[in-house]
Amino acid sequence: MGGWLSSMMRTREQQEAIELTDQVVASGAEAIGECRRGERVHVCGTIRSVTLRPRANAPTLEAEIYDGTGHLTLVWLGRRRLSGVEVGRTIQAVGRVTCPDGQAMIFNPDYDLRIVDAHE
Repeated sequence: MGGWLSSMMRTREQQEAIELTDQVVASGAEAIGECRRGERVHVCGTIRSVTLRPRANAPTLEAEIYDGTGHLTLVWLGRRRLSGVEVGRTIQAVGRVTCPDGQAMIFNPDYDLRIVDAHE
């Protein structure tokens, strides 16, 4: 199938993944699904969850992001909250990928939040 018919048959999740992947390409970021342990990467995605959890007796803020190709967790050690880091926001982050327990993570990344358009 081609064109408009195939786009109408996509599920909402498939359409969202395509749009997020396009956003990654437009931002110049690397696809999360292609990031490998030990690489310094620039990723861009939508925040799916934000969790506060203790690690070694210190607060840790974790934000799981999704870019249409995969998931990655951004971890800020010693933080309880970061202004603007909330579910639904788009974030760009730079850092080195680690994979404890097989889960891709970046600890204490440099990051930028996408400006929220009041008309969205």
